[in-house]
Amino acid sequence: MHSRGLYALLDTRWVAPGEEAGAAARAACGGARWLQYRDKTGRPATTAHAIVTAVRKASDCAVIINDDIALARACGAAGVHLGQSDGGVAAARRHLGRQAIIGITCHASLDLARAAQQAGASYVSFGRFFDSQTKPDAPGAAVELLTRARAELNIPVVAIGGITLDNGAALIAAGADYLAVAGAIFGQPDITDTCRRFTGLFGPPAR
Repeated sequence: MHSRGLYALLDTRWVAPGEEAGAAARAACGGARWLQYRDKTGRPATTAHAIVTAVRKASDCAVIINDDIALARACGAAGVHLGQSDGGVAAARRHLGRQAIIGITCHASLDLARAAQQAGASYVSFGRFFDSQTKPDAPGAAVELLTRARAELNIPVVAIGGITLDNGAALIAAGADYLAVAGAIFGQPDITDTCRRFTGLFGPPAR
């Protein structure tokens, strides 16, 4: 069975400078399995290092860096998430190693997901499924895509885009292995409790 759970997206638009590591640790303590650091505001590389250190102290949550293979390697992250124009899986593997988690954005395209799996990606990400403040211009995806992807692919399927506690369960039921969530976690006053509630959508852990 695929790994599954909450994929917390720490986008710097939701977290004030200097608060990133603490926010990441709170998400990890709340049960996030993966945490992606996504910086589009030009914060220093030391922020990524601080996040990796804080999360390791808090749990076994894997930190993944958005877009930047070199930064992922420098800060000792577990992997990298790549868009369609951020370089291929092979290049990321050369820099990060065979065990690295490498995710690929596939928008609403099963063809892109098939190609990513063939190239050796660790997971694929589809979305946006709902209106998103983090990615307002991303193309929309139908929930049925998750069912088709889960039936065909052999790697985890991640759903992203406007996911909340109210709509997340439907995406899991449709086939999502991971829910990638930004504002509905880091825009909340209690990050840890919110993550626990998202984790609860996946049901009790397998024995």
